[in-house]
Amino acid sequence: MNKGVFRAGLRFVKNWTFSVFYQKYEQILEKEILSSEIPEHIAVIMDGNRRYAGQMGKARSFGHAMGAEVTERVIEWCYEIGVKQLTLYAFSTENFQRSEEEVDGLFNLINEKFLKLYTDKRTYEKEMQVRVIGDRTKLPNFLNGSIEKIEEATENHRKFNLNVAIAYGGRQDIIQAVRDIATCVSSGKLSLEDVNESLISRHLYPSPGVPVPNVDLIVRTGGDERVSNFLPWQANGSECATYFCAPFWPEFRKIDLLRSIRVYQARKEEKTREHSYRISKIKNFLRIGKHEEKSEELRQLLLLKKQRVS
Repeated sequence: MNKGVFRAGLRFVKNWTFSVFYQKYEQILEKEILSSEIPEHIAVIMDGNRRYAGQMGKARSFGHAMGAEVTERVIEWCYEIGVKQLTLYAFSTENFQRSEEEVDGLFNLINEKFLKLYTDKRTYEKEMQVRVIGDRTKLPNFLNGSIEKIEEATENHRKFNLNVAIAYGGRQDIIQAVRDIATCVSSGKLSLEDVNESLISRHLYPSPGVPVPNVDLIVRTGGDERVSNFLPWQANGSECATYFCAPFWPEFRKIDLLRSIRVYQARKEEKTREHSYRISKIKNFLRIGKHEEKSEELRQLLLLKKQRVS
């Protein structure tokens, strides 16, 4: 037998075996995570497109295009699993430091995906609301036009929320909210007593509009273990779980998403156990305290009885 044909056949069998094993493991894992609480809001830092392209010997645009295809699949997976809010970090304020060619290419790609969402019947079947968070003054007119189009078309949808962060920075978001609130206070529309967490949340992106809720789980691909100024108000206040994984974004699989949810569930269960333990300690403390009080009462009665006998 020709050695080349034999090796090709061996590779086919190996890939087929791995594919069957992967599908089985994915089914088992999905069944496991669906038996417990699903995070309502997942935020994803889609990192590693450029490094993936470099590893493949391709242009950076190839990595971004492959990453965009994975993004579409992740939206489907989250909807199927029962996630209510998905926030994707598509373009940060720091990304403007990249070359003009790469930035223009990214904006064109994002624009293409928004237009696809607008015409895709699944957007309406899912009742998916699409919103953009970030500084839109920094975006080109054609992209802002597509954003307005998809937001207006889905503004009454409530079943699944997709938030796309473009020209977004967490600190800048808080700064613009503080400035907006300060303007309202100085003009007399608000008083200082009105300023609370709820008010600040309502002035964060998108503003005006329903605020982005607290994050339950942050996922970052590409191997870096940092959250890169992403949703600091919504993430830090809720003590959300974080999941850092090695695959570059174009390599992200459903099994990686399921593993991240399993981490969230394990953390939730751990916090529940800690809470139950603290409650039991308090109950024991109170029980012991009551017992000691009764013992003291009994000692006093015995003392009185002795005094009467004497």
